[in-house]
Amino acid sequence: MIYDFRLTTRTGDTLDLADYKGKVIMIVNTATGCGFTPQYAPIQEMYEKYHDQGFEVVDIPCNQFGGQAPGSDDEIHEFCVTQFRTGFPQMKKSDVNGENELPLYTYLKEQKGFEGFDDHPLKAQLEQMFTNMDRRWRAKPDIKWNFTKFIIDRDGNVAARFEPTAEMSKVEEFVKGLL
Repeated sequence: MIYDFRLTTRTGDTLDLADYKGKVIMIVNTATGCGFTPQYAPIQEMYEKYHDQGFEVVDIPCNQFGGQAPGSDDEIHEFCVTQFRTGFPQMKKSDVNGENELPLYTYLKEQKGFEGFDDHPLKAQLEQMFTNMDRRWRAKPDIKWNFTKFIIDRDGNVAARFEPTAEMSKVEEFVKGLL
């Protein structure tokens, strides 16, 4: 269950997901130098709009996709606060795929695998890049890129997975339906 996991914050403290029981949670792997980095703005807007209704965001910076989160935890945090005025919890930079992936991500991917990219200007480019690396990429539950979002319902279930190509309005509508 999602509430069995603990994460390390950027400051070294522990975030116990059990503290979020009864809330709707967005868990998102992020990067500061990605074409999807502007998604920080609507994520922050959602956080401000729905936080009082029980919405939480857990930001997990990750440098596994194109090396697009190269800074230290403090540098990443400073960028996010300065550029997007983020106010949600930011975790320590971590892996979301592979032998060093966070156990949380092993669980999330078991619950909701990859179901395809939404229509987006970068869809064809992403699909071609992955096909060149591994023809079986579609069948694997791995996180494909930065800003993949998992939405956890109030009962702790992984209710949805949104790829970075999903319109943020679609993500927001889903979250609103759970609040």
